[in-house]
Amino acid sequence: MCLGIPMQLFAIHGIAGHVSRGSHQELVDLSLTPDAVVGDWVLTFLGAAREIISADEAAKISAALEGLSAVMNGGSAGNAFADLEETEPSLPSHLQAALDAGRTTA
Repeated sequence: MCLGIPMQLFAIHGIAGHVSRGSHQELVDLSLTPDAVVGDWVLTFLGAAREIISADEAAKISAALEGLSAVMNGGSAGNAFADLEETEPSLPSHLQAALDAGRTTA
């Protein structure tokens, strides 16, 4: 399983960018996020920035990762997933459209 890690971009060198999360820094490929600018938050996977995200979204993802880490270490997730508890589950748009059209199987 691959987890996306939110990191903030602090320097750009061509298609590479230096990002940080807390005291951790790394160099990532920015090929998939050509519009990223210094100060942006990006969601990184395996050394590549895959998506530019808002600071709020970065905070929510970071809280979820911290909650997951706490649970894995025998602790409590606390309110790490509070944003999910406030919403009802929903289908992706293509599946909702199929359901609305009466399709229930592939």
